[in-house]
Amino acid sequence: MDRYLIIKTRDELLRIKIGQILFFEADRNYTKLLLSNGIQFTFAINIGKIEEILEKQVTGSSNILIRVGKSYIINKNHILQINLPKQRLLLLTAEGKPKELIISKDPLKTLKDSFEKEIGKTEDTQGHDN
Repeated sequence: MDRYLIIKTRDELLRIKIGQILFFEADRNYTKLLLSNGIQFTFAINIGKIEEILEKQVTGSSNILIRVGKSYIINKNHILQINLPKQRLLLLTAEGKPKELIISKDPLKTLKDSFEKEIGKTEDTQGHDN
């Protein structure tokens, strides 16, 4: 079953499949949302408020949408590459096109480390008979 995120502002309501979210990007008091199919929305809501909405609505899926630094909340299912020296994160769109985000080294390293821990967990559960 598809899970949805609902974002309401004074003038509009948006209902989005969580899997279609590529990333949210902070832009002062606004937040841009880019979907994996290339559609973009801008809300008059700051990214901190978006994070609160996600915490309320997306329990269980909250580990899919993760905050990376001050400016981004990304869908980790769309990550193609994390490049620490170039401070670059590549996300893959539905058309298979990469979307590049420039993110400072510390949040990128935290993201990479959390990914490696997850990979380690799945390898542990697959590799051993418990």
